[in-house]
Amino acid sequence: MNEHIVKSFTEQLDSLANCVAQMGGLVEAQFANAIEAIAKRDARLAEGAIGTDERVDQLQQSVEEQAVKVLALRQPMAVDLRTTLAAIRIASELERIGDYAKNIGKRALILNREPPIRLTQSLARMGRQALTQLKTVLDAYSDHDAKAAKNVWAQDEEIDELYNSLFRELLTYMMEDPRTIGLCTHLLFIAKNIERAGDHATNIAETVYHMSTGDYLRYDKRPKADVTSTAPLPSEPGTE
Repeated sequence: MNEHIVKSFTEQLDSLANCVAQMGGLVEAQFANAIEAIAKRDARLAEGAIGTDERVDQLQQSVEEQAVKVLALRQPMAVDLRTTLAAIRIASELERIGDYAKNIGKRALILNREPPIRLTQSLARMGRQALTQLKTVLDAYSDHDAKAAKNVWAQDEEIDELYNSLFRELLTYMMEDPRTIGLCTHLLFIAKNIERAGDHATNIAETVYHMSTGDYLRYDKRPKADVTSTAPLPSEPGTE
């Protein structure tokens, strides 16, 4: 009987982890489609990113239901408890990344109706960097790899620096040609969505690290480089 109980509990934890992994794979594909929709001006990919969001929400609900069942019936301890709570937290982070992918897809459809602008390629590079972070941290979750999770956590600053650079470029672009303000506003929102997706990937890294080790990565030591909230506006041409 004890062996049966242990086996059943293990199967429940495995099922929970598989559901999180399935959700992660879906969000990864959704985010990739959104970024490529920007880079390739592809409406089909944009619509795919938008349409995937409902399935992502369903998987999050499934993860939460399974996790609550495990907590209620098994009362897990130690690593099993951390694994169960991690599933809930990671599913929540993935759902938010999925929302950002959906938002990027919607703005991609608008951008695709406008003349091409070179800064969309800078956006695509930033997006692919965030996508790499997401893929790496999902692999770390599957492998219970604390070292890989910590590496993702330490690289958050890279996406912030890309965002800062693009933010300054877009402000300069708008000041040089006010006719581009509408278009650049969409690009700014997309860049912020990508930056926030990177933040959520970093949150997942913190959760994976705690799940695997029982220790915490210190939030006050988290590398951050987003300075756009305090960045001065660029000078207008001819005023320097």
